[in-house]
Amino acid sequence: MAGLLDNLFGAKKSVQSIVPSSTDDTDFADFADAPAPLHASVAPVVPSVAGVHSTFPATTGNLVPYTKWYRVWERTTPKDFVQEGFILAFLFVVISFHLWGTKTNRKISKRWIASHAPVLQKEFALVGFGGLVQRPSAEDVEASGLAGLAAQGDFISPESLIKEESAQEYVTYASGRQNVASVELRLQLHKRYNPLAMLGEFIISFFFETYSAPVERTVATLDPFDGREGKLVPVGGGRLGQDIAEQRNRASVSGYDNFVWAIVNKDVMKQLRDDRYDISLTVTKDHPKLPNWVTVMSESAEITDLLLTTELIHAIEEAGELLEYLIITDQPLEKPTKLDEATSSKKLDLSIRIAPSSAEPDPTIPIFSSFIRLPDQLVSSAHFRPEVVRKLRQTREEGLRKLRRLDEDEKAEERTAKKDKEKKEKRDAMLRAMSAEEQRKFMEKEREKDIRKSQKKMTRKA
Repeated sequence: MAGLLDNLFGAKKSVQSIVPSSTDDTDFADFADAPAPLHASVAPVVPSVAGVHSTFPATTGNLVPYTKWYRVWERTTPKDFVQEGFILAFLFVVISFHLWGTKTNRKISKRWIASHAPVLQKEFALVGFGGLVQRPSAEDVEASGLAGLAAQGDFISPESLIKEESAQEYVTYASGRQNVASVELRLQLHKRYNPLAMLGEFIISFFFETYSAPVERTVATLDPFDGREGKLVPVGGGRLGQDIAEQRNRASVSGYDNFVWAIVNKDVMKQLRDDRYDISLTVTKDHPKLPNWVTVMSESAEITDLLLTTELIHAIEEAGELLEYLIITDQPLEKPTKLDEATSSKKLDLSIRIAPSSAEPDPTIPIFSSFIRLPDQLVSSAHFRPEVVRKLRQTREEGLRKLRRLDEDEKAEERTAKKDKEKKEKRDAMLRAMSAEEQRKFMEKEREKDIRKSQKKMTRKA
C-alpha cells in the first residue's frame, strides 16, 4: 500500500530500484555484464604514396610527363592530329582545284579574245571596256597580234577587252558601227573550279535527255539599229547636230522586213524548239548546199535563197560542228501571254562552241565575221515581195488575234466577277435591313427561282 502511494504522489526512487536485479528478470542476464560503448575516433587519415600505388596499380602505358603550358610538342604526338590532317589535306585539294580552274578559264578567255579581237577592231569603233590608247590599223593587228601591240604599248592588254562576271562566264561588248547598235558576247566555260559540280552536270546529262551536256560556247547577241539611230544615238544641238540629222534623213533607212530565219545544228534543234518561241514559227528543211549535220529553219523559201550566200556557206563548212545556231528573229524568246509582250524586237543570235587550243587558226572566225556583217546584207536586200510580206504579216496577226481574244476573255471574266460582287453586296445589304420573317420569305423566293432555272436548263438539254 505504501509503494502504491509513493508512485501516485511522485516519490523519489532510489537508484537501486531503477536498476533491475538479477533476481527480478533472468531474460537479460547475458547483457548484464556488457561494457559501456566507446566513442569512435574522428582523427583525419592522410594516405601515403605507397598506399595509393598499392590501391591503384600503375598502368602499362607511357606516362605523360608534366611540362610547361607552351611546350605542346612534349606532351602530344602526331597521332593526336590525324583528323586535322585530313581536313587540311581536303582544303588543300579544294583550293588547288579552285585556283587551277579559275586560272585555266582566264587563259581560255584571253586566248579567245586574242584571236577574235582583230575582227572586232576591224568592224567596230569601240571594243571592250577599256578602249584603245592608240587605235592601230587592222593590218597592224593581223601582223603583230594583240600580244605584240600590247608589248609595244600601242594597245591595251586583253584583260581590258573582256570582263570576268563569274569564274565560268566572261563578257565583252562592242559598238560603233553602221547598221549595228551594239553586240554583246558571252563566254560560257566549264566549272573547272568545282570538279564535283562539273562531274554532276555530265552525269545528269548522261541519264536525262532533258538536261544537255555542258559545253564551252560563245553566245553573241547583235542588236541592229532598224531605223532607231535617232533614239539610240541622239545628236547634239547647234549647226553640227542639224547637219548630222539631215545626213541621216538623206541616208538609206537601216530597217528591214520582219521574219525569223535560222541555221541550226541538228544536235540542238529539238532543245531550241522547246526553249524558244520564235523558232516555233518556222519550218525545218534541209538544204542541198549545206552539210548534212545542219538544217535551215525558215518561214519562207525565198528568205533562205536570199540569205544563204556562198560566203556564209563556206563559213559554215569551215566552222564545222562547232556552230550551234545562227538566228535572225523579230519575235521574243518566250511565248507572249499579253499584248504588251508581243512587241517586235529584232535580234541576231550566234552560238559557237569554243575551239580547242590546238586549232590554229580558229575555225570559227569566218562564221563570226559573217555574223557581224550580216546586218548590212539585211538592210540592203531583206525587202521581200508583197506575197511573202503578206504571209509573214498574217502569221504575226494570227498570234496577235489570239492574244486579243485571251485579253478580252480575261477582261470579260473580270467584269463578270465585279458584277457578281456588286450584286452580292447589294443582296447582303437588303438582307440586313429585313426582319427575320422577311428574310425567310426572301430566301424561299430565291430558292424557288433557282429551282425554276434548273428545270428550264434540263428541258433545254432534253
